[in-house]
Amino acid sequence: MFMDAPETLIYVAAGAFLLGWLVGKIGAYFGNKFSARNRDPRDDRIRSMVAELRIARTDADKAKAELEEQSKTLKEEEETVVARDKLISEQIDHIAQLRSDLKESVLKTRELRLELTDRATENIKSEVRLRDVETELSVAQASTDMIATGVLDYNTTPDAEDE
Repeated sequence: MFMDAPETLIYVAAGAFLLGWLVGKIGAYFGNKFSARNRDPRDDRIRSMVAELRIARTDADKAKAELEEQSKTLKEEEETVVARDKLISEQIDHIAQLRSDLKESVLKTRELRLELTDRATENIKSEVRLRDVETELSVAQASTDMIATGVLDYNTTPDAEDE
């Protein structure tokens, strides 16, 4: 069928197809120009709102990630604070125990000092007594020696003194 038609008809059909295509393209170009000028402002508003929504979601996701990170940090810090509080309370208990031990030690030291003072006083008194006894003993020994040598001649009877 295509072979039977005269050549001009083929050229006319191809030209008509090309002309239709060209007219369609030109019409679409000018139609888009006019439709761009008469665009609905609500469409622009919707597009800007969609863009703002995407930005807000991105910001919200970043904020959620930061919140999770801060929560983890907060939990770690809370654990650290609890551990430090426990350590501080243990140290306070230890300090209280050391203070009571120190008070007991001070009391014992005072008692021991008093006891040592008493013993030192007794020791000094006993040394003084010992010296007194030694002095009396040496006096007695000297008088015994003198009596034995005859330097001192005591009459043993009181009547002999009168005569």
